[in-house]
Amino acid sequence: MANIGVDVGGTFTDLILESESIGGNSAGVIVHKVPSTPEDQSIAVIRGITEICEMAGVALGDIKKVVHGTTIATNAVIEYDGAEVGMLTTRGFRDILLLARGKRPHNFSMQFDVPWQSKPLVKRRNRIVISERILPPDGRIEVALDEDEVRAAAELLKKRGVDAVIICFIYSFLNNTHEQRAKEIVQEILPDTYVSCSSEVADVIREYERFSTAAMNAFIGPRTSFYLRNLQSALRSEGVKAEIRLMQSNGGVTTIEGGSERPVTILMSGPAGGVIGGKWAGDLSGVENLITVDIGGTSADISVVPGGEVRIMNPRDTNVGGYPILVPMIDLTTIGAGGGSIAYVDEGGAFRVGPRSAGADPGPACYGKGGTEATVTDAQVVLGRLDAEQFLGGGVAIDPALSAKAIESNLCGKLDMSIEEAALGIIRVINSNMALEIRANSVAKGIDPREYSLVAFGGAGPLHGVALAKTVAAREVLVPPAPGINAATGLLATDMQYEFTRSVLITITEADAGELEALNKQLDELVALAADALAADGVTERERQFTRIAECRYQGQGFELRAEFPVGVIDGDNKQVLIDNFHESHRRDYGHAFEDQNVEIITLRVIALAAMAKLTWPKLAAGTGENPKDAVMYVRPTTFDGGETLETPRYDRAKLAAGQSVSGPAIVIQHDSTTLIPPGHTAEISEFGNLHVREKA
Repeated sequence: MANIGVDVGGTFTDLILESESIGGNSAGVIVHKVPSTPEDQSIAVIRGITEICEMAGVALGDIKKVVHGTTIATNAVIEYDGAEVGMLTTRGFRDILLLARGKRPHNFSMQFDVPWQSKPLVKRRNRIVISERILPPDGRIEVALDEDEVRAAAELLKKRGVDAVIICFIYSFLNNTHEQRAKEIVQEILPDTYVSCSSEVADVIREYERFSTAAMNAFIGPRTSFYLRNLQSALRSEGVKAEIRLMQSNGGVTTIEGGSERPVTILMSGPAGGVIGGKWAGDLSGVENLITVDIGGTSADISVVPGGEVRIMNPRDTNVGGYPILVPMIDLTTIGAGGGSIAYVDEGGAFRVGPRSAGADPGPACYGKGGTEATVTDAQVVLGRLDAEQFLGGGVAIDPALSAKAIESNLCGKLDMSIEEAALGIIRVINSNMALEIRANSVAKGIDPREYSLVAFGGAGPLHGVALAKTVAAREVLVPPAPGINAATGLLATDMQYEFTRSVLITITEADAGELEALNKQLDELVALAADALAADGVTERERQFTRIAECRYQGQGFELRAEFPVGVIDGDNKQVLIDNFHESHRRDYGHAFEDQNVEIITLRVIALAAMAKLTWPKLAAGTGENPKDAVMYVRPTTFDGGETLETPRYDRAKLAAGQSVSGPAIVIQHDSTTLIPPGHTAEISEFGNLHVREKA
């Protein structure tokens, strides 16, 4: 039996297969890459699965599990290519999605753009008000739902041909009966339309964020649902009977059904897999403090993993494309910096690289697919860091002459530079862009990079890793065994995970017995919902794990931080454990805590987890010595960041043994990526194949 991880990127689709038998021999792992097919991601996914199974000698029917990381939902947001959404909302709140919080993203700019106004997820004419009113704090019904208005609104939206409908009533997080009844009526009139309630998508306080999350879910829902079900059907028709799982933004996996019903949970599916893969690589070497840098063809994803714990983003910061999304996401930043990032001179004469990318089609100029603009990959080719016959193991033909031509025609004349100088400029600019983001995610948040290893992966990551580590003063560079497909590796190194939330308003510091009893009841109900979800996926009681979280704040604060509940029933004796956990969380994020202040619980969250079998990576054969001659492929001139051009040996990574080391200048080549080791640095090979690149003492 075999497990497959498949991650779709902007340029390539990455795959990893783990099987009990490879080619009729012992257990092992195989990796593979195929060009992505942006017009229909499933084409590349199915092609990649078919090819990697052929490489491994595994029948499609013998695949046990496929875990998929996809950008289908993210692309719909970036391209503003989602569904036509209709909305039913409480009378008087039609413009919540337009007004948002009235906060200016750029206080001193007159030209700033806010996507919720320029590109609304629900057009104003499709936002229809309904008479109903539920009141806090107990969710009592003040004005009954006008069902005739709901029917009239549904008929109107039917005439307009909307693809999806959301029902967003103002206090549904306290009492969702009106939303549920309105949904029933809408489904009677629009039986084939994607319909959801805000209380189903984000059952939490704050109406704007809740409405925005529901709107996003509907905006991407039909397209995502169609893709996922079409992919499942296509795999079944190919003879793949495996269970199919999807990577979620929080680092866990869900089912096809879960991803179709709540596609907002997979918006950061691909980047999340990379962070999990980076942590997995750190675990192989026993390294806990990590800065993960995933550089692909289109973007770079940056995250910090302190003490081996993947961080979840604060709810106030969770947004995609500028739209707030109240779903748990791994704390990461994505910028437009990758191998396909285009270099240009702007109207003011400044030398810029990205965020615009050549993508998979036409791709960098060296691909010979019609691209004429200079990219980061073209710069690497010109500098002799990527060899034409070794690119993706020779699977993709590249032409160095086209790279030189693109740089010369687009940059040299405007910058008065030679081709080599312009190529070095491209690398320096893109590295500077990424280093700024790494600092923003580490130093600016109180994390000292000198205590962290920088995990460089993605197709382009190991080419930039040492330069980035040197710029931010990281301890070392760690290059995983298969860096080019490390995000796919993360798909086989995570667990099944669901999260259920409910808003409550309790001042836990002063809570009496009655309030604590109500709190325990709410927690029990959420745990029961989580247990039902795991049971539906065939998870036995022994395999289920539940973590109970309170999102807390000090009285008067605007946003919350997570704190974990103690085990068992919450009472007057152990509630202090939660309060202390919140103080510690506040101290960790802000550097201080107000231990004499009252603490409020705003949201309850139950995380349901089922541990999945983790990817097992084979150990390397043991070896000794520096710069092993039998691993040298050939020697070629290569230009490094300091401008010096040196004769540089190429090492075949597959021939490097555990315990050996390679001194720079050197380049380590493998099918899925290339690692640059500059002069003055040494790469040591660990027992599982990680490269640890450090500056020579």
